[in-house]
Amino acid sequence: MKSAWPAAAVVAVVLAGSLLAPHDPLAVAGLPFAGPDAGHLLGTDVLGRDVLSRSLTGGAGLVLLAAVAGAVTCVVGVACGLVAGWRGGWANRVITAVADVLTAVPVLLVALVIAIAVPGPVAVVAATVTGGAPLTAQIVRDATRSAKSAGWADAARCRGETTTALLAREVLPAMSGLVVAEAGLRFVLGLQLACTLTLLGFGAQPPAADWALMLRENLPGAAVNPAAVAAPALLLATLACVVALALRSRRGAEVTA
Repeated sequence: MKSAWPAAAVVAVVLAGSLLAPHDPLAVAGLPFAGPDAGHLLGTDVLGRDVLSRSLTGGAGLVLLAAVAGAVTCVVGVACGLVAGWRGGWANRVITAVADVLTAVPVLLVALVIAIAVPGPVAVVAATVTGGAPLTAQIVRDATRSAKSAGWADAARCRGETTTALLAREVLPAMSGLVVAEAGLRFVLGLQLACTLTLLGFGAQPPAADWALMLRENLPGAAVNPAAVAAPALLLATLACVVALALRSRRGAEVTA
């Protein structure tokens, strides 16, 4: 559990960042691409807005979208994995076949195709489910197979517990660390897709304060005020790395145990 604290702390800071912003992130505060000074520690962006304020505010929407995408993906993947691993037979064959097909499809291509027809956030969730749920299902399926043959599962069946109750009370708690780690990794996938779609023009739109949108808007002036691009890029990389590393180590500990 300790390994997840850094990730939780970083996410909490990102969500509360708007409370720390010294200026209105949408208001013009100076000349375009002005360098750092006492009033604007990271300078200004393409329209003269405070880069620090926009950086502190621009992660909340991305985090919430990635969290929803990761949660939905994890629910779908875990449900399919439980069914495939516990029932076996035709259910396992069908779910495995569908998972193999979806895994072979480039997730970014799926996101772009969906984004043409539906809003960006919906495309992010749908693409994350398409690309992440099959992987989660395969991992949970293997873990469920091991749990099915365990002695405590036999004891629960002898007590007369139904399959639903056994899965909910015994199997899922036994793999809780694995599920949490999978949710974290799918969160990172959702974050990557949300940023990519925004960079390609399908996500957040001006004048929203959004890290990916800041990269797209300020790239032409990177040589004038590098902080306008470096700040959101560094924040995105830090968030993704902290969450991925913390929860991957948790999954590794779970598998070892």
